[in-house]
Amino acid sequence: MWVIFAILSAIFASLVAIFAKIGLQGIDSTLATGIRAVVMAGFFLTAITILNKWKDLPSIEGKPLLYIIFAGIAGALSWLFYFMALKSGPTTAVAALDRSSIIFVLIFSALILGEAFTWKTILGAVFVLLGTFFFLI
Repeated sequence: MWVIFAILSAIFASLVAIFAKIGLQGIDSTLATGIRAVVMAGFFLTAITILNKWKDLPSIEGKPLLYIIFAGIAGALSWLFYFMALKSGPTTAVAALDRSSIIFVLIFSALILGEAFTWKTILGAVFVLLGTFFFLI
């Protein structure tokens, strides 16, 4: 099931780039990112309510909550810089550079999570870097 969710994520992420590029015309990128964040917050608050997930909130312990907060901050910074880049850069180049984040995920997952590199992950990273390079030239 995770593969289906990942494919859906990729499809919707591609639409973010297209809709944002169109929406950024004549709007400050930071303001646009803030508007997007408010829309997302409203969406998730509604989903949490409809799915009755508020009951689980008291069971979240300190360390997981702290790391979810860190993830929120990292996500906010990612989207702030993404919208700044998208405002003035070509959509495909910005998206390619953004998706090259998998290289950083590989590095951080090894350093922080202790996950091992395999020849497949290294080869995949090389292909991602090559693909990113070709989008930029």
